[in-house]
Amino acid sequence: MPRVLLLIFMLLGASGTAVAQTSAAPADDAGQTTMASPDGEDRPSESVAPGVSKEEALRASLAKFKSRDFDVKAEAIETIARSGHEHGEALLQALLDRELLHDLAGDRIVLGEQSEQGWALRDPISEEDVGSAEARAARPVIINNRLRQQIRDLKSVTALANPNPLARREAAQRLVGNTDPVVLEALRARQAEEANPLVKGVIDTALNIAVLRDPASQLNERLNAIDAVAGSLEPAVRNVLRDRLAQSDAAAERNAAERALKKIDLRTERYETADTIFFGLSLGSVLLLAAIGLAITFGVMGVINMAHGELIMLGAYTTFVVQQIFPDGHEWSLLVALPAAFLVSAVVGIVIERGVIRFLYGRPLETLLATFGVSLILQQAVRVIFSPLNRSVVTPDWMSGALQINPIFSLTYNRLYIIVFALIVFFALQLVLKKTRLGLQVRAVSQNRGTARAMGIRSERVNALTFGLGSGIAGIAGVALAQLTNVGPNLGQAYIIDSFMVVVFGGVGNLWGTLTAAFSLGIANKIIEPMAGAVLAKIMVLVFIILFIQRKPRGLFPQRGRAAEE
Repeated sequence: MPRVLLLIFMLLGASGTAVAQTSAAPADDAGQTTMASPDGEDRPSESVAPGVSKEEALRASLAKFKSRDFDVKAEAIETIARSGHEHGEALLQALLDRELLHDLAGDRIVLGEQSEQGWALRDPISEEDVGSAEARAARPVIINNRLRQQIRDLKSVTALANPNPLARREAAQRLVGNTDPVVLEALRARQAEEANPLVKGVIDTALNIAVLRDPASQLNERLNAIDAVAGSLEPAVRNVLRDRLAQSDAAAERNAAERALKKIDLRTERYETADTIFFGLSLGSVLLLAAIGLAITFGVMGVINMAHGELIMLGAYTTFVVQQIFPDGHEWSLLVALPAAFLVSAVVGIVIERGVIRFLYGRPLETLLATFGVSLILQQAVRVIFSPLNRSVVTPDWMSGALQINPIFSLTYNRLYIIVFALIVFFALQLVLKKTRLGLQVRAVSQNRGTARAMGIRSERVNALTFGLGSGIAGIAGVALAQLTNVGPNLGQAYIIDSFMVVVFGGVGNLWGTLTAAFSLGIANKIIEPMAGAVLAKIMVLVFIILFIQRKPRGLFPQRGRAAEE
């Protein structure tokens, strides 16, 4: 799904760039073998002497790693990369991972895996077991940063032939700014055959940067290259344009570079705004999850539940416990944690309602004090059971990473999923309240308790189930928050005030008002934070809500009818 979203977004936002300078790949020399080119056709590879097999040539290249000369090793890396052998890429990766060893006793290059007894050795090509060696009898092949970068570049060049356009685009992006002649030759060969406009655009950018960095390039070539990369968000483009602005003696080139940088700055500002809005929506979704349960207990039932944050905390701890029960199942444990957290928090909520709150209906101050005491009890219980230390919850792999839109704008998967999850919970709750018998009874009791009881509705049962529903949703919010932060006894305290602000600002008892208020306050917070700081931003939002409530005491979307009059 994330890859499909990325393809759609890139196709909608892609703008073609024209490369300023193209040149044909060198013709095949006689006596050279061929290797797969990025388009799947054959292109020249490292020449192999007549009568020498690819395996023999590969072993000869591996033998060069016994040398202490880094130039000899660089030649061996180049030869292996161009050999076309099926194990070539794996051997280069083993070299990066320090798994390619020099067996000093046998004076040979082997693959090795460290064990308690020393090294378990394998043949580098057949991967057959070739014995073992003591820890000091073999050592990883030593390479420096220059060789590591060479390996990464060559792996990226190889990835240009990947049939997946996303993989080709990522490989081309890694080569942007590289001026190595071998890399540029591969990019030109790929450019001539590339059909995907997104991949071709990245390759064009890489080649245009090479033109701008080439001291032998002509002025008209550099001007064409500047026009082609104007607006590109690649960091290497900005750097090379600044260099040309500072170093060029030609006024036309300096003016072109200045215009291109202004265009880049304008696009950067737009995407930074989009990034701020995304983080605002992310914060808004967290506020929505935290407040939506309170919108029922406080907004619908009129109960000021100061233990609401601790019900969120119980949901987070339930997620932690589920992962402890299934230590190897963190990829799917959320599917178990969601209903478990709902049930745990809902049961605790019903116990609180039956044991404390049902004696205090119509007495808001006493309810506030009683539930505050319950919150302290729950916090201390968690400290006794789990200790005061924070606990971490493992995020599933499918929620890790980010959807990279361009070099300066990405959408983190965990926040993206939580935004979607918050909306699902919201609409599911709307469905329950509008389309089920329980929802009908909840609305009837909240609007006029006496009339509802006269119609045969058991108001005490409805109160308990309603409070349990709101508490269960708080538990679900705890599952989501566990994916963003550590789980601790004070987790809920960070969200209780914000939850009340969202409910009051949106309109007490109005779920659509809660949705609007949550996302509005989230975006407002993230817009103010860069200018005023996180703490001052919260203070400013709080002051705004106080002033707003002075003018509109019932919030953005006040209730209408008899319930509002009461």
